[in-house]
Amino acid sequence: MKLPSIEAFMKGAQQNRQTLWQYILQCEFQDSGTPVDEMIRRVEDTYQVMKNAVRSGLKENGRSLSGLTGGDAFKYYERIKIGRTVLSDFNAKAIAYAIATNEQNASMGVIVAAPTAGASGILPGVIIAAQEEFGYMDDDIIHSLIIASGIGAVIATRATVSGAAGGCQAECGSAAAMAAGALTYLLGGTPHQVFNAAALALKNSLGLACDPVAGLVEVPCVKRNGVYASMAITASDMSLAGITSVIPPDEVIDAMFQIGSQLPSCLRETAEGGLAITPTGLAAKNRIFGIDETK
Repeated sequence: MKLPSIEAFMKGAQQNRQTLWQYILQCEFQDSGTPVDEMIRRVEDTYQVMKNAVRSGLKENGRSLSGLTGGDAFKYYERIKIGRTVLSDFNAKAIAYAIATNEQNASMGVIVAAPTAGASGILPGVIIAAQEEFGYMDDDIIHSLIIASGIGAVIATRATVSGAAGGCQAECGSAAAMAAGALTYLLGGTPHQVFNAAALALKNSLGLACDPVAGLVEVPCVKRNGVYASMAITASDMSLAGITSVIPPDEVIDAMFQIGSQLPSCLRETAEGGLAITPTGLAAKNRIFGIDETK
């Protein structure tokens, strides 16, 4: 069974008198035939990988092979520990954990593509920080991750989660939507608030370019994960306050796809535009790949 729309999600769960996560699992079972208990076990394993990536990414001496990134998660986490951040501990930890995960990715560590490697830090950053700060049980977290996967499945079905196809709005934007929806569920939001939070996060990512320096998933990807983790929290908080997206979630997803198809190829993961072709970006590329421009 496909998940063609958020609206179908809402109606399906309501008609079947199921929670969102239960209905998502039912849809996946009908589609793949994978038993529900096996799917839950896989999500549990996935969450452990996410937590391990955060722990490894917070180390002081981590550095990518290119030398472009590494150690920033440690710096920011140290600021949290000494009470210097202007953000709440929850928001700040989400940022640190998101950066840590993406630094792990840049250093060839094991991460969970959520939904992609370039956006791998946003969802775990938000969810792990939420569990630490608010004391959620593992079952609660697993259910929230199932909801996040459902949101991601709809985006991938209706649009794309590929930076090469749709720009970074399809990667970090989709991840922020997934994280916003998952967090809203954890905080007791209604199904409407869950999906409204996802819409708020995604629509504020529209047009985001994918312009990796030297073609590597490091700059601006790593720090962007931290910023978009915070944006996901903001979208969730707004939705829980009763602020709604005038444009419904499915239409936001469709708009993202339309914008992505209209972005020039230089802004879709080709490293031929944006930050990738700034003087500093080109100098970094030449250094990494040993290019001598004097010849």
